[in-house]
Amino acid sequence: MTIASPIWGLLGDRLGRKPMLIRSMVGGAITVGLMFFAQTPLQLVILRFLQGATSGTVAAATALVAAETPRPRVGWALGVLTSSIALGGAIGPVIGGFAGAAVGLRLVFLGGGILLMLSMIPVLFVVRESERRKREGTRPGMLSTIRQRPGTVRALAVLVGAQGLVTLVQSASQQLVVLKLYEMLAGGASAAAGLAFGAAGITNSGAAIAYTRVTKRLGFVRTGAGASLLLAATLALLPFAPTAALVVLIIGVTGLLNGTVVPATAAMIGMEAPNEVQSTIFGINASSVAFGFFLGPLVGGGIAATSR
Repeated sequence: MTIASPIWGLLGDRLGRKPMLIRSMVGGAITVGLMFFAQTPLQLVILRFLQGATSGTVAAATALVAAETPRPRVGWALGVLTSSIALGGAIGPVIGGFAGAAVGLRLVFLGGGILLMLSMIPVLFVVRESERRKREGTRPGMLSTIRQRPGTVRALAVLVGAQGLVTLVQSASQQLVVLKLYEMLAGGASAAAGLAFGAAGITNSGAAIAYTRVTKRLGFVRTGAGASLLLAATLALLPFAPTAALVVLIIGVTGLLNGTVVPATAAMIGMEAPNEVQSTIFGINASSVAFGFFLGPLVGGGIAATSR
C-alpha cells in the first residue's frame, strides 16, 4: 500500500476518481475473500500484500469527496468520512472477534470480502462524478501543476508529513499503553485495553464531525496546530497515570484530539491541492499514513525494549 497508493492516485487523476474507488473496492473484496482459501501463513502474507497493492479505498474515497464537495463544505464532508473510518476501525475488530468465535476466522474473511463487494453497489449506482474537462496538448506533471501556485509544494509537504507523524505517534503509543495496563493490572488488562481503544474510536468519530464548529472560529490551521499540541501534551501524561481508569480516560481524550487533527489536515490538503492532481496527493498522503503505521510499532517496541 505504501508504494501503490500514489500510483493508483495518479491513475485516478487521469481516469477518474469514481472508477478508481470502484477498482480499489473490487481489489480489496477479491483479496480479502481469497484469504478464506489460504492454507499456509505464507499464502496469507502474500494475500495481505496483494490487498495493500490493489486496494486503497480510503485514499480514493477521500479524493472523490474532496473533489465533489463544494469548497466551503469540504471540511465537514471530510470530517464525516474520517468519522465513519474511525467508527469502523473501533467497531470492526469487536464484530470480527465475535464472528470469529462463532463461525471461525475463515468465514470472517469470506464475509468481509462479500460485504466489501456489496458496498460497491451504492457507489456504482448512486455516486456521481463531475464531468472531466478534456485537456488539449501535453498534460503537465504533478510537480509542475503544483508549482503554478506559489507556496503550495511546501504547504502540502508539511501537511502530508504531519499526517504521517501523527499516525506514527499514535501507533507507537498503542503498544506502550497495552504494556502499561499489563503492568498495572494483574488480570483484566486485555479488557481495559479494549475499553481504552474503543473509547478512542468513539471520541475520534464524534470529533471528526464536530470539529468544524471550532474551525469556523479559529480556522483550520489554528485548530489543527492547537489539537496537535494538546495531543502531544496528553500523550506525555501517560507515563505518570497512577491508575488504569486514568489511562483509559487519557486514551479517550487522544481519540478526541486525533479526530480533530486528521480531518482538519485532510481538509487543508484538499483545499491546497489543485483539482487536477488531488487523487495523486491523497495517494501520497495515504502512503505517509501507511508508513506511520509501519514505523510506529517499531518505534514503540524499541522504546519498550530499551526502557526495561
